Amino acid sequence: QLVESGGGLVQAGGSLRLACTASEDMFNDYAWGWYRQAPGKEREVVASISWNSAITSYTEAVKGRFTISRDNTKSTIYLQMNDMKFEDTAVYYCQRGFTRSTMPSPNRFSWWGQGTQVTVSS
Repeated sequence: QLVESGGGLVQAGGSLRLACTASEDMFNDYAWGWYRQAPGKEREVVASISWNSAITSYTEAVKGRFTISRDNTKSTIYLQMNDMKFEDTAVYYCQRGFTRSTMPSPNRFSWWGQGTQVTVSS
């Protein structure tokens, strides 16, 4: 079970922090990632983090503005979003990867949680 939270309405230039909490037995030893789907667009990977936080990656559009992190003691990952832009408006989802270090493309997943809506006003 995945529970995403932290979304909301924010003005351009503002910040939000998303959180995703999972069951303890499914959290450790895997990479985790954040995906998003904007209206009328395909779902895309936003950021990923390896099982031990040693490796992080970001889509080009959010580099330098978003930071992914995880707390294995709380079975939770976070996405700190700063200097937000209108084009960041989307539903954001978290997912567990299949390996310790990387996240697959969105079409590899057959199930998605409800996500959390992020809306940036210009």
